[in-house]
Formats: sequence, structure tokens, C-alpha cells
Amino acid sequence: MNNSSERLVSLDFFRGVTMFLLIAEFSELFPLLLDPTLDGTPLHFLGVQLHHCEWTGLHFWDLIQPFFMFIVGVAMPLSFARRTAKGDTSKQLLGHVLKRSLFLLVLGWALYCIEPGKIVFHFQNVLAQLSVTYLLAYLVMKKAPWFQILFSVILIAVSEGLYRYFPLEGFNHPFVAGENFGAWFNKLISGDTGDGNWAMFNAIPTAAHTIWGVLAGFLLMSDKSWQTKIKILILSGLAALAIGYSLSAATPIIKRIATSSFVFASGGWALLTLALCYWLIDILKYRKGVLFFSVVGMNCLAIYLFAHVGGAVLLKNIVAPFIRPLFGLAGPWFGEFMTSLSVLALLWGICWEMYRRRVFVKI
Repeated sequence: MNNSSERLVSLDFFRGVTMFLLIAEFSELFPLLLDPTLDGTPLHFLGVQLHHCEWTGLHFWDLIQPFFMFIVGVAMPLSFARRTAKGDTSKQLLGHVLKRSLFLLVLGWALYCIEPGKIVFHFQNVLAQLSVTYLLAYLVMKKAPWFQILFSVILIAVSEGLYRYFPLEGFNHPFVAGENFGAWFNKLISGDTGDGNWAMFNAIPTAAHTIWGVLAGFLLMSDKSWQTKIKILILSGLAALAIGYSLSAATPIIKRIATSSFVFASGGWALLTLALCYWLIDILKYRKGVLFFSVVGMNCLAIYLFAHVGGAVLLKNIVAPFIRPLFGLAGPWFGEFMTSLSVLALLWGICWEMYRRRVFVKI
């Protein structure tokens, strides 16, 4: 693929699946899979994988935010190539990036800014984090690949050093919840250690995900053969996995503070997932079911915000009086399960209707 006007369908699919899972979380479907009556069943195992690790370790759900940041990076070279083809100058591109980063930062903060009786400054969510990783990735995307890789590794190394050696008063346990540099940084900015010990500083090491996505995007746009592209993606993914899991012997894999081992391991899975999607969808042309997910990715920001600010709750309040009694005859759990599934179906339906009417919300 060397034509910037050619659409990368695998990227649409990858983005769509990732966002479909994110809006599924708002439907309250996943907690139902952890019901004690499901212990020992495949559904319970799936439920565990669709929740974050308590602290150390790596579940599938821990990969969703890295996937999304990586996907944004992959899309950047394609998006800027189209803008450049339309006549945008470097100054206009920079202005677009700065405005988009600021908008994402403010939007991410606004989703969590109000607590009873006060305004707080929390920047742990994906939009606020992305505002930083997007800007950092853009600032180096015109550099040579070796420079971008080195820059990403430096960000990870600096973060590791701060967690291990930054002098903190009263506590300095790098990988203990609430007693590390990330908790201190949260308290410095917002006055508390952060709900769930999620660190605001994660945006610095996880910028590597967006930078690696940019490199993958340039690779897929290049004149290299598809075999070479897939080979590079797979070897890079395996290398990142090997580094991540090797580092875990000294630095535990912890998503909540984005340790170096976590960044490498999750980045490796992102590269391998892109390689698989690209091979199946863009090379083998396997398109069955692709549009189902792609329509969600095409309006990912709109549906995420709608679901987040109360849209999912509104839909649940509408369908619950009908779905719960009907399917509740088979048991309360099944009634709740079908209610959540109905909410997810309606969220998807909104995306489909926007796609059908060619309404695409972008920033």
C-alpha cells in the first residue's frame, strides 16, 4: 500500500473492535460475566479477561488503551498524507495537531472534573493521555525511524528511572500501589493519589505506543512488499514481547502505572494484532463481518462520548422495563444480561445510522 488515498480497511476494523469493546463496557455487560454462578465456565474466564488486573499482571482488557493509542499512531501518517495532498502546509498541520491535542486534553479532563462540591484535575483517562502521546508522536514523526525508536525508549527509560530513583518524602516504593512516583505526581497535580492508583504520568511512557503506531503506519504506506511489511511487524512485535516479559523479572508488568515491562509487552501485542488484521483483511481480502465493527471505529469519538456522559444509562432506562421482565423469566441474571446486550446493540445501531447517513464526527 503506497497510495495515501487507499483506505486501510484493517485499521478501520482494528479501531472498530477496540471501540466496540470500550462502549460494551458502558453497557455494563462485563461485570455480569463475573457472577459467582459462572465460576469455572468459559464465560467467567472471559469476564476475568475483560477486567483490568488488580495490580500486577496482564489481562486482555489491559491492552485496550494501548491498542487505541497505537491505532491513532498508525492513522497519523495516512491522515497527514491526505492533508498534505490537499495543500496543507507544515504550519497548518502543526496548528491542527496543537488544537486537537488541546481539545482532547480539555475533553478528557472535563469528563471527570466535577466531584461533589469541587472541581478536580484528573487526567488519567484515554482522551487526556492521548492528547500528550499524540503531540509527542507528531513532534518526532518526520525523524528517521531509528530516532523515533530511540526517543520512545528514552521516554520509557526516564519513566523507569523516576519510579526507581526520584526522591520522595515519606515513601518511595517504585511498584507498590499508592507509594510510588506516579501516586506522588497525581497528588501534586490533583491533590490525591488517584482513584484505582491510575497514574497521570502514564502519558509519557505510553507515548511509545503512539510512536510505534506511526512507524507501523509509515511501513504500511511504503513500497515494500506485503510479505516484508508483515515480517517487520511480526518480528518487531515478538521483540517487544520478549523485552517486556524479560523485564518483568525486575520490573513487574503493571498497567496502572505503565511500567516499562508493560509498555513493551502491550506494544508487542499491538504490533502482532495489526499484522494479523492486515494479513487477513487487506491481503487475503477477508471482509466478512468487517463492516460491523468498522462503523463503530468511524465515529469512535462520538459514540464514546455519548456512552460515557450518560447515553448508555439513558438507553438502559428505556429498554430495561421491557427486556428485564421478558428475559427475566429464565432468571434474573439472564434478564440483566439481555438488557445490557440490548444497550450495546442500540449503541451499535447509532453508529450504523451515522455511517448510513454519512455523518462522521471528527476533530
